[in-house]
Amino acid sequence: MNATTTAQTRAQTVTAKKSRRVPVPRTWSITANDVYALLIGNAALILGMWIRHGGINELATTSGIFTAAGEISALYGTYLVLIQLILMSRSPWLDQVFGQDKITAAHRWIGFSAIWLLVGHAFLTTIGYAMGIGAGPVDEFLTLLGTYPYVLWSAVALGLFIFVGFASVRAVRRKASYETWYFIHLYTYLAIALGFLHQLFVGVDFTTDAVARIYWIALYVVAFGSLLVFRFGQPIAISWRHRFRVANVVEEAPGVASLYLTGRDLDRLPVRAGQWFRLRFLTHEGWFRAHPFSLSAAPNGRFLRFTIKELGDYTRTIQSIPVGTPVFLEGPYGALTGAVRTRARVLLVAGGIGITPLRALLEELPAARGNLTLVYRASGPEDVVFKREIDELASLRGATVHYLVGRRGSPEMPADPLDPRALRKLVPDINERDIYVCGPVGMMTRVLGSLRRLRIPDKQVHYEKFAF
Repeated sequence: MNATTTAQTRAQTVTAKKSRRVPVPRTWSITANDVYALLIGNAALILGMWIRHGGINELATTSGIFTAAGEISALYGTYLVLIQLILMSRSPWLDQVFGQDKITAAHRWIGFSAIWLLVGHAFLTTIGYAMGIGAGPVDEFLTLLGTYPYVLWSAVALGLFIFVGFASVRAVRRKASYETWYFIHLYTYLAIALGFLHQLFVGVDFTTDAVARIYWIALYVVAFGSLLVFRFGQPIAISWRHRFRVANVVEEAPGVASLYLTGRDLDRLPVRAGQWFRLRFLTHEGWFRAHPFSLSAAPNGRFLRFTIKELGDYTRTIQSIPVGTPVFLEGPYGALTGAVRTRARVLLVAGGIGITPLRALLEELPAARGNLTLVYRASGPEDVVFKREIDELASLRGATVHYLVGRRGSPEMPADPLDPRALRKLVPDINERDIYVCGPVGMMTRVLGSLRRLRIPDKQVHYEKFAF
């Protein structure tokens, strides 16, 4: 730690009068229905072009049916891969429309679906060609690999896709470090490039129709363009403009520390309380690692604060990062912000270190006295972070705070304090509030289940886990 004391830093954070107004991220007018209509329209257009190229005529024979099924599998498998690229781009408009949880779920299922379709393409096409000439499937497969343009490259691409898909299976993913999982996914880009060459020189839409060829190339340009702009270009531009550096490291509780980042023109960085960034510390051993952390204080134009709990070697290293270390930021991401609010009254439900984005929201959300309530669940007193700050903010803003401290089943906490009856008792008007939830997965699952049993409309419930 440097000479700045914890008390001074906290005083700076809580005192809203010294904060500078910062711009908020752009609000996009696009809706989920617009996205679905665009995806369905493109899917129909792909099928229409295949029919226009005579694909339906192949259904006259058994071998043609297999070949046609293989062609359709290839077209839609490729289409899903390009959608994956857009999902991987972390585009702010997708973040706003769907939120990271839905994007993560779509990323997972679209990825596996694409792999199965591409595997189906290889299998069905080989069977169809083999039946057409009366050859064996194995002999035909070897012939295709050795004689058709870029088929061998496409086989390598498919192998890479399968490898990445296997690494994404939850049982495998849990055993790999974040860095290993991240680098494995970089092979996706190589696989797409190899597959594109196969499609360009062999694909029926590319070889017989200039319009279709331009259409598919445009799809690739849009997908890769989104990736380059939002995944790489925007973070580079933001980090270059603001020149983020570690200004202070403050211990908040045992195993919990806050990192304060400063930089140039932070009052011009569009960000909201509740959002998160991926931090990459530009040190010899940290430049290739990027991990997500939420803001734990409302943006104030002077510094960004991230509060990190020690959960492994990486987070332990971060807590001792030297002051002055340059930091590369990707973001901001996340829709757990005041922009999704639908009601005047708000309930914040935090568990453990999940208090970080809700602590920032407690500071930033505009609300009349009495309209803000925080329920903070912790296993023990040592797990309560920011208690002094929270109490000061509650007093300043007229908010109500309930600390639910103790292990379930213990004498001081015999029942689940987050079940429907307990929540209703703590917050009698809970059905009239927007509810923000953040904490460990088990805790969030229980709370969301309780809210469903209380018949809280989905549009009033806001939560988010960190994404891919």
